[in-house]
Amino acid sequence: MGTKKRIIIAGAGEVGKYLAKMLSKENHNITVIDTDNERLAAIGSQYDLMTVLGSGSSFETLEEAKTKGVDLFIAVTHSEEVNLISAVLAKRLGAKKTIARIDNLEYIHPLRRMHFINMGVDRMIYPEKIAAQEIISLIRQTGTNQIFEFSGGRLKLFVVTLDKDAPIVNMSLKEASAFSKRIDYRAVAIERDNKTIIPGGDDILRSGDNVYVITSPEGIDSLLKNSGKEREKVEHVMIIGGSRIGQKVAKELSTDCRVKLLEFDEKKALELAENLDRCLVLHGDGRNLDMLVEEDIQEMDAFIAVTGDSETNILACALAKKFGVKRTIAEIENFDYFDIATKMGIESIINKKLSAASHIYTFTMNAEVAAIKCLTGTDAELLEFVVNENAKISKDVLRNINFPEEAIIGGIIRGNKSFIAKGDTQIKVGDKVVVFSLPSALQKVESFFT
Repeated sequence: MGTKKRIIIAGAGEVGKYLAKMLSKENHNITVIDTDNERLAAIGSQYDLMTVLGSGSSFETLEEAKTKGVDLFIAVTHSEEVNLISAVLAKRLGAKKTIARIDNLEYIHPLRRMHFINMGVDRMIYPEKIAAQEIISLIRQTGTNQIFEFSGGRLKLFVVTLDKDAPIVNMSLKEASAFSKRIDYRAVAIERDNKTIIPGGDDILRSGDNVYVITSPEGIDSLLKNSGKEREKVEHVMIIGGSRIGQKVAKELSTDCRVKLLEFDEKKALELAENLDRCLVLHGDGRNLDMLVEEDIQEMDAFIAVTGDSETNILACALAKKFGVKRTIAEIENFDYFDIATKMGIESIINKKLSAASHIYTFTMNAEVAAIKCLTGTDAELLEFVVNENAKISKDVLRNINFPEEAIIGGIIRGNKSFIAKGDTQIKVGDKVVVFSLPSALQKVESFFT
């Protein structure tokens, strides 16, 4: 990065560990606080950072971690109360910016959020809400494994898996783009055999490839058609797990879908039945074959497994696939299981850690970043940069600016309009630019926008 930042992460759990991994690659000065000595020893041996044993809600611990003047304080322990107190105390001790992970939706209501800002908590991150929103977007927009929207949907990222019958299989990207009269979408990466390729015009598309595509709203239909996908109407949905994610998804989808939610805990199932009035809540085990058949699993258009247990979610989705459910979405918090789940045919993976880390990561950049998406299935990042005065990216047309080879510009948002990047595109101050980058190129990419 252009400027090294001092960053303190309170909490060496999964989110804290993932953030430490991402940020240590960029040579920031990182300190991790945790009450668990074993966790600290593990994180300290893997990454180049300092560790402090203690609680982020203790003045002594924060003083030992040298919180005064720190650029960014991130509290991501498992306790919402500890996170909020830690952020407030860190601000009092002189932290420039504070972020707290929370699990209470009422705190991020605009009016209530002001109370926390006044107390010293600059930003609150609610991973379950972010993950639920991703699932809802996937159900509303079928034909893609992952979806992410930039600037209110003016540009979208689609991830499509190419089947052997897809019209563009065995074509080069150059040949595939000739399919469309207008260029309304652009392939920015291909994931093949666990490797991420930043493609050029001569790269050949193969069956089984996961292709990452930036598209404008106008390009969605031709993108789906050319990749052999269809917009399927989702009317019947089954959700396994009454977690916070499950509840939010059920509430939202039941406005226009028939939703069945299975919850293993009987007491919780009764509570959910009272709160989710438009949704049929059942007490049962989502891994039980007989129960799934009894509840018409074969009639479902989509199956969502969000129990909080990765193995249960994978197994339940695998059973749903067996009964012909086309759309399966699993919450998988264990990174080691991503590959297994994909090989079992589970289309979409949701991971709260990646969702939370993506949001937090924007605060660590020197360039102005409107959004970052850390993607499942690849180490690469998708970033939405804001072009400021004197940024190098705006000095010439794209083909002449010597942009890093391990990154690619997908599209540009200018005011209310969006368009796909081409060689003769001239980027202007005020534009938002969507970039797909491998970690090795991130520093160089950022230098084009600072």
